[in-house]
Amino acid sequence: MKRPYRVVVAKPGLDGHDRGAKVIARALRDGGFEVIYTGLHQTPEQVVQAVVQEDADAVGLSLLSGAHLTLVPRVIEGLRAQGLDDVLVIVGGIIPEGDIPALKDLGVAEVFTPGASLDTTVHWLADALDRREEATAGS
Repeated sequence: MKRPYRVVVAKPGLDGHDRGAKVIARALRDGGFEVIYTGLHQTPEQVVQAVVQEDADAVGLSLLSGAHLTLVPRVIEGLRAQGLDDVLVIVGGIIPEGDIPALKDLGVAEVFTPGASLDTTVHWLADALDRREEATAGS
């Protein structure tokens, strides 16, 4: 990693299962990221405010409730309204394969479903943020 990136890990919606989000948060922390975990039951607006307040480079949304096609667009719209188009959005959780293209069309950079290894997720995010940094430096 070019620098310690800041990542907000959030659980939007009413889903009360956060073990996966905590595991990812710890893996990212152990991988050199600065991680801010927002806790359970966050509204999309609260997630966006956390990203703004923490000056985050990325936000990871953990969703198990099936509300991903409702909540993720609201987070992305909120980020855009704040001028944060450069914040990388990743999604993890129980996401049906058929919904992944719709999420990517909305602007989600990557979707990690059950079975994705922690190392794969950490390295993917570090590489994606490094590429973003290089592209920004070249502009």
